[in-house]
Amino acid sequence: MNEFVMYFQMGWQHIVDWEGIDHILFIAALCAIYLLEDWRKVLVLVTAFTIGHSITLALSVTNVVHISSKLIEFLIPVTIFITAFSNIIRKQTVPVKLQINYFFAGFFGLIHGMGFSGYLKSLLGTQTNVVTPLLAFNLGLEFGQILIVTGVLLLAGIIVNITRVKRRDWNMFLSSAIFGIAFMMAAERFKELMVK
Repeated sequence: MNEFVMYFQMGWQHIVDWEGIDHILFIAALCAIYLLEDWRKVLVLVTAFTIGHSITLALSVTNVVHISSKLIEFLIPVTIFITAFSNIIRKQTVPVKLQINYFFAGFFGLIHGMGFSGYLKSLLGTQTNVVTPLLAFNLGLEFGQILIVTGVLLLAGIIVNITRVKRRDWNMFLSSAIFGIAFMMAAERFKELMVK
């Protein structure tokens, strides 16, 4: 049980860590178009992301899939700025039924899962039984995501409902800021990727 708690704690602390802001930015970009009353849609969105990153986290930790960590570190900010850009060019203010964000959450979750796996592998070392740590770490990531989503939705609620900023303006502000940060991160990591 101590091992489970330890990996659970490492999972949620990893995703909310400001030093690894890329995962926070991705989740914030996914949620930028939503308000608190859209919580059911956000739940589906976060579940799609979880399914995506759970698959590649498991495959990568068990060494079924191996992709260069430099490539993954470059692709993560690319997923963020594509998601943010999609929010910026979105025509309707209120999200409708199934939309491209669900695809982004699931597909881009696959990439983020490989990013999470590098950290988890470093924690596991030579440990052979990875089932409990993998499950606990993944549940910790999910808990961390819920914390981030809750924070973004509460902030959106305050800004849109209390200060009367238009929903579209909030989305444009948040998504544009995330787009700019992610673009700079991708450019930086592209340079590192090109270094042999």
